[in-house]
Amino acid sequence: MGRLQSIQFINDDFWKTLRNHRVFVVFDEIHHCSGSELENANVWGQQVLTKIQGLATYTLAMSGTPWRSDSLPIVMSEYSDPEGKILVDYQYTLKQAIFDKVCRSPKLVLVDNEHLSVTSDKKVESFSSILEMLKQTKTSYQSVIHNQEAMEYLLGLGCKKLAEIRTQSLNAGGLVVASSVQHAQTIQKILSQTYAQTVSIVTYRHAEPLAEIERYRKSDAQWIVSVGMISEGTDIPRLQVCCHMSSVKTELYFRQILGRILRVNSLIDQQAWLFTFAEQSLIEFSERIEQDIPDSCLFTKITNAIELEEKAQCIHLNENNRLEERDETNSELIWGKTTNVNTNSADAFIAIEELRLGAFKQRVISAFI
Repeated sequence: MGRLQSIQFINDDFWKTLRNHRVFVVFDEIHHCSGSELENANVWGQQVLTKIQGLATYTLAMSGTPWRSDSLPIVMSEYSDPEGKILVDYQYTLKQAIFDKVCRSPKLVLVDNEHLSVTSDKKVESFSSILEMLKQTKTSYQSVIHNQEAMEYLLGLGCKKLAEIRTQSLNAGGLVVASSVQHAQTIQKILSQTYAQTVSIVTYRHAEPLAEIERYRKSDAQWIVSVGMISEGTDIPRLQVCCHMSSVKTELYFRQILGRILRVNSLIDQQAWLFTFAEQSLIEFSERIEQDIPDSCLFTKITNAIELEEKAQCIHLNENNRLEERDETNSELIWGKTTNVNTNSADAFIAIEELRLGAFKQRVISAFI
């Protein structure tokens, strides 16, 4: 017997019936359920702890990314002490999946710039990399991903690579992960007008996004631009190129996005390329992509709810992105010209700085070779 129903709305009679049977419970993507006890559990985790944990004779819990960005424990999981590493019964690694030819071997391209010049309050500062600029100024990563010239350059690399792949695999597609609806619309315009690409767009503000994803899956359109709609669980095997231009820089999200281009299909060319900017956390994520469960994604023990909030913030700053100690939503970076840009969900105008650039450069990381 199978049924699809939200667990919190299942009536008590259902649970009473199950107590009379030996029950085997299967969880998929269990990392969405957090909590070792009710006090630190989310809503889904509470349901598992109170209604399933003592009921199930056997459980099978699966996850492609067995950690959480808030560093809370995954429900019903065991961790090493004091390291905080999750203990698993079986692990099917990406390396093995590539060897078995069910996943593609990814190549990650980190785009940087050697001659950056930032103007702020009539003061001009020069930098030799994006990383140096972000460390030494109040300029935000939002400013980089919203800069017109930077967007055009990164998207140009993606278009060139996709065109190369499509010479052999005519149906190959590309994914761009944007940071906001307006950002996605700007990217769509660049792809269609500057690079003459066919583009679909899916965001929470667009009508029937799931239907649009399905149309793209079955079409031969070149690109699909997404804001939070194509990450974990979305299966479009023809995707082989990704431009990561999101402001979300956690290792969990990074790997979920990368996973969208790794599924092997029947096409001739099975390359997988991800393009992004050389920001510190993204550099680190790319460098350790061969590590299935990164050391940065450990469960951190906490003592109470107040400390939980503070610890989650600390971990976000120090482990996922040490450069985000400044407010990313309060400044904007313009490379080469000055315009007003809306980027946040409230559609508020944000501060403007000016940046002039020299030569772009690229670093390619080839994994599992």
